[in-house]
Amino acid sequence: MSRAERIFPQETTLKGGVTASLPHDSARRHVTGEAVYIDDMPEPEGMVHVYVGLSERAHARLVDVDLSKVRTAPGVLAVFTAADIPGDNDVSPQHLHDEPLLARDRVEFAGQPIFMVAARTRLEARAAVRLAAITYDDLPAVLDVDAAKAAGKMVTTPMTLARGDAAAALAAAPRRIQARLQIGGQEHFYLESQIAFAVPGEDDDVTVYSSTQNPTEVQHMVAATLGVANHAVTVEVRRMGGGFGGKETQCSAFACYAAIVAKRLKRAAKVRPDRDDDMVMTGKRHDFTVDYDIGFDDGGRIHGVDMTFAAKCGWSADLSGPVTDRALFHADNCYFYPAVRAVSEPLKTNTVSNTAFRGFGGPQGIVGAERLIEEIAYATGLDPLDVRKRNFYGDAGRDVTPYHQTVEDNIALELVEKLERDCDYRARRAAIRAANAHSPVIKRGLALIPVKFGISFTLTSSNQAGALLLVYTDGSVQINHGGTEMGQGLYIKVAQVVAEVLQIDISRIKITATTTGKVPNTSPTAASSGADLNGKAAEAAALTIKERLTAFAAEKWGVGKDEVTFLPNRLRIGQQDIPFAEVVKQAYLARVQLSATGFYKTPKIHWDRQAGRGRPFYYFAYGAACTEVAVDTLTGEYRIERVDILHDCGRSLNPILDIGQIEGAYVQGAGWLTTEELWWDGKGHLRTHAPSTYKIPACSDRPRIFNVALYEGQNREDSIFRSKAVGEPPLPLGVSALHAISDAVASVAGYRHCPRLDAPATPERVLDAVDRLRTEPLRTQGAP
Repeated sequence: MSRAERIFPQETTLKGGVTASLPHDSARRHVTGEAVYIDDMPEPEGMVHVYVGLSERAHARLVDVDLSKVRTAPGVLAVFTAADIPGDNDVSPQHLHDEPLLARDRVEFAGQPIFMVAARTRLEARAAVRLAAITYDDLPAVLDVDAAKAAGKMVTTPMTLARGDAAAALAAAPRRIQARLQIGGQEHFYLESQIAFAVPGEDDDVTVYSSTQNPTEVQHMVAATLGVANHAVTVEVRRMGGGFGGKETQCSAFACYAAIVAKRLKRAAKVRPDRDDDMVMTGKRHDFTVDYDIGFDDGGRIHGVDMTFAAKCGWSADLSGPVTDRALFHADNCYFYPAVRAVSEPLKTNTVSNTAFRGFGGPQGIVGAERLIEEIAYATGLDPLDVRKRNFYGDAGRDVTPYHQTVEDNIALELVEKLERDCDYRARRAAIRAANAHSPVIKRGLALIPVKFGISFTLTSSNQAGALLLVYTDGSVQINHGGTEMGQGLYIKVAQVVAEVLQIDISRIKITATTTGKVPNTSPTAASSGADLNGKAAEAAALTIKERLTAFAAEKWGVGKDEVTFLPNRLRIGQQDIPFAEVVKQAYLARVQLSATGFYKTPKIHWDRQAGRGRPFYYFAYGAACTEVAVDTLTGEYRIERVDILHDCGRSLNPILDIGQIEGAYVQGAGWLTTEELWWDGKGHLRTHAPSTYKIPACSDRPRIFNVALYEGQNREDSIFRSKAVGEPPLPLGVSALHAISDAVASVAGYRHCPRLDAPATPERVLDAVDRLRTEPLRTQGAP
């Protein structure tokens, strides 16, 4: 028996190809605590620790920054200000030069970095930054959407989507409602805080270990702030302890801090903020205020819609432009608007710059769409599910979105009706209404919400990926690609793709850390595109190897290429089966190249932002959730009793991981809309800046009954093995929790009025809505 056969026994069935439910590649290490994160890496001799000094004002001129006591504090080795940055003092992801790495003459939010300290220990650095004596000249601060609207300042250009004459349709509609919806933001609350570790090399070189979803952008930012070429900076990330979008752009500054210190002091440097400072320094999911005007008829059918999505973006642009764009892209959800106008307002405020968050504006758009349905249902007395179904996208004439993309893969009605049957929606709704009539305190609510989520980056150039595949002479394989692993299972899915193409057990495949030194110019792992893009790139590389081995085997063994077949862990060449490792070894001896690159770019997509037309999405992912809640009308407290979810993953690459993603996404979405409340005081200080004051869902908040099923089907587009993205699309399923609470609240007034429950629906807000519905006089149905 050869060494390769001892390492990889020949199996006649493939272990670990696509559609197999495999555990996360680091699952055991996660559970045992053996998984190595950046703060677990061995620290080189002489490594220094970096901490950042933050502004205490929301908007002010820096009159004097006295750091004399900081410089003489115990353990301090160096202090850095904007004047000490060797290259460009800017980390704006869209290169607008509106986000200095360190403030120079003014600050624009409470928590803005002003200087940094390098010390022998982290505690010494942390203590030293608090010794700074900074004199401010306060300026007027804009802290909320209404003030920002009055100031009229935006961080980027707004967008308008329009189709038909919305004004005329609204004027002619039999019924019309105008109102406002408030949607709160959300803290990412990744388990691993922002962190970076830089090791200086010779000449201009530096290696940065960064907890990032976007290694290439970190590479570019570090190179720019150091004033060196991109090739001098290598960024590596094996895994993140969560990201959720918060490490797409906002990780860059921390990598720059570490790299600048490392190169100046010629010593390794690490920066890791406390959780409190992390929450104060970094952006959140965008808050939105949605003003809507909807026209409809007595049958619940929409005639016209006009919506304005005003976003609290913070002090700089960051990704607010594409985030507010995507909110508009999803303001229709699953519904056809005969005439529509949707406008974004990316407003500037003196708060931390908001950023990417799982869903990237899409969930806020869906919340807006579902409020329209809720308004119509209460105004007409119809079941909200019936209103939804009557307004679904349909055949020709009812299949074009507000951005003029034709919905070609619509399965919303079929999926929703299956869930409606499976969860016994009609009987449960009738039973809940009957029970509420005889329950004076505890009211139950039920809501079934659909989701249609567009898949692709709206920035067309980001829809590309590369991979590097290495095959060694013992038949083992190493795969590297531009996607990053933040717990979602991307690495194992891409490995499954390679296993499937080469027909080798997944145990033969080594998953390696993402690094800019192997695959350049990568796109961020975001927009639910990780498996779509990197899986296709890895498939392309594996197919290249497969073609080379096929040609070699045909020539060596004297058969036609059509007589070479890849079977599990072996090749059938004519009438004989030869182990994969043996074929590889013989190919090496014959000087066949055993490494290959792969590349993929998403087809069909195009987008003209100025015109508001195009096909920004390759396909749509669909899902639906039915949530049942119980609400205590004396306290406003509530409990999620049961959730039933049916979600469309196409032909799932890994069903068990996809189900886990769906469960987590629902809980995160429900948390955003219920318990997670961000609160700034009148001076612009974030007061919900720790687990003690910011309430993420805990185990006790999960649904008592949690049923998740995958919709049977496959992607009609040529995605990787006909799968569909599953990172972001399930998060808006949590909207059903908000609407179930709203349904329970509405029962206190006989379901006559829309509760207009804003998010997050905290117990205080729920109790306010209950009191309002009980005490306000009856309004004319359909009136604002």
